[in-house]
Amino acid sequence: MAKIAVLFPGQGAQTVGMGNEIAQSYDAAGEIFNQASAILGEEFVTLMKEGPQEDLTKTTNAQPALLTASIAILNVLKEKGIHMDYVAGHSLGEYSALVAADAVSFQDALKTVRKRGELMEEAVPNGAGGMAAVLGMDRDALKSVTDEVTGNGEAVQLANLNCPGQIVISGTAKGVEQASALAKERGAKRCLPLNVSGPFHSSLMKPAAAKFEGELQNITISDASVPVIANVTADAVFEADKIQKLLVTQLYSPVLWEDTVEKLIDLGVDTFIEAGPGKVLSGLVKKINRRATVYPVYDQETLELALQKLGGE
Repeated sequence: MAKIAVLFPGQGAQTVGMGNEIAQSYDAAGEIFNQASAILGEEFVTLMKEGPQEDLTKTTNAQPALLTASIAILNVLKEKGIHMDYVAGHSLGEYSALVAADAVSFQDALKTVRKRGELMEEAVPNGAGGMAAVLGMDRDALKSVTDEVTGNGEAVQLANLNCPGQIVISGTAKGVEQASALAKERGAKRCLPLNVSGPFHSSLMKPAAAKFEGELQNITISDASVPVIANVTADAVFEADKIQKLLVTQLYSPVLWEDTVEKLIDLGVDTFIEAGPGKVLSGLVKKINRRATVYPVYDQETLELALQKLGGE
């Protein structure tokens, strides 16, 4: 029997209308949209369905919207009898993974990620921080670049280690600019500034993390029912207290995505389902291991294909 990991996308994957087709076709998904509407208001779900994209992309909206779309899709997969051996999520997607693993309720996760988005936006004045994708450079070479720039007074560090040759850096706007220039000098193929509202997964997020720690005291975190591969360690985590600590650390630590996928493959996973809008994570999995079987599920057609291949009802 195939060992299955369900993956959940993070910020940047949001699109107007995400999850809506599935929510209209399946009560299990529609119920999640209804819960989101009850907790965050009807206007939030209207924004998810109708946009505008610019408002949906704001961190405080994008995070709960992605969680809602991902869990709506997950509920249908579960209802159709798809089993999960492991779960993991990219950055914000880790909250969807924790809901999937019964470690956090959807309602608690929804309120928490909205607050997380607010704290992340408040942490650094607009324009003072930034992120850039660096293509064609290995992590050790790029880390020596970011260490050098940080040592000269502009904080910048590795933020998302996505797949071989694709790493995102994050820090002060000047730090990212200087590190991008230096990386190109030292052989990086391209450095692409990202359209984000802050320097996520960098040391500049530590003030947000300190406040966020207090927010996590307000929700119930339980032991996970299936192993969650954590962003910070790329290791399986079950215990509630460890999950809580890692969610705080995650805000200012790199997302070890390449290591996470490698870990899942080492654990015997041969099939990956991406539950949520788009297929960014599916593409990364294929770049990390070409032999992996990957099913992105984001609309009726992709859902039916996955169920047909995986023997769901």
